Amino acid sequence: MTEIRLNDAPSWTYLLREFYEIYRYLPSGGSAHIRAHQRSVREAISRVMSANTLLHLHDGIGKPVTAHFQRALDEGRRERHADMIRSIDAIRHHLVWQYGYEKVPRGLKDKYAYAELCSPSGPVLSTEVILGLVLFAPGCTYPAHAHDGITESYICLSGAVSENHQGVYAPGSLIFNPPNQHHRITVSDREPALMAYAWIGPSEKLINQKMVFSRP
Repeated sequence: MTEIRLNDAPSWTYLLREFYEIYRYLPSGGSAHIRAHQRSVREAISRVMSANTLLHLHDGIGKPVTAHFQRALDEGRRERHADMIRSIDAIRHHLVWQYGYEKVPRGLKDKYAYAELCSPSGPVLSTEVILGLVLFAPGCTYPAHAHDGITESYICLSGAVSENHQGVYAPGSLIFNPPNQHHRITVSDREPALMAYAWIGPSEKLINQKMVFSRP
């Protein structure tokens, strides 16, 4: 592991700026709750950058689903947030992909993984916000789950997904999940889906968050 300050890693600074900008300009759809969440994410990112926080860099670790990562990046470059895709590509060799569950449902190991970018455990250290990426293989069904005390948003960067079978979210869309709301994600059969996500909540919830799959 290499420990440096954020200002000494321009590629990570650019990536945080892209997160800030996408949460600044992406429409809220007239929702006061979504608008407040977007503002909270931006303010947390601003504080992380102003503090020149620590950055813990590791060699990247892949999962089976990361075989689809290049395709997801290539598709994302066609979208209006191509600058964010380029910033992700610049730090991809430091991404530590993981599952986040002690027991992963059968079949999900090959079709899902996430990589944190900013969190209490790094790479960019923060106890105010968690930012990351989640990658789904084509045809993935991500089981219903909820986050205790955490407000969550996904931004679709490439591919297309549906949450709780209520509409299709294409690149540039934002999905908003209030605390404790159960949500289930399904992915297009033809293409992988790459999502950016942000979690906002009390520091103790962000540090000790555990997710549990539920059954209907």
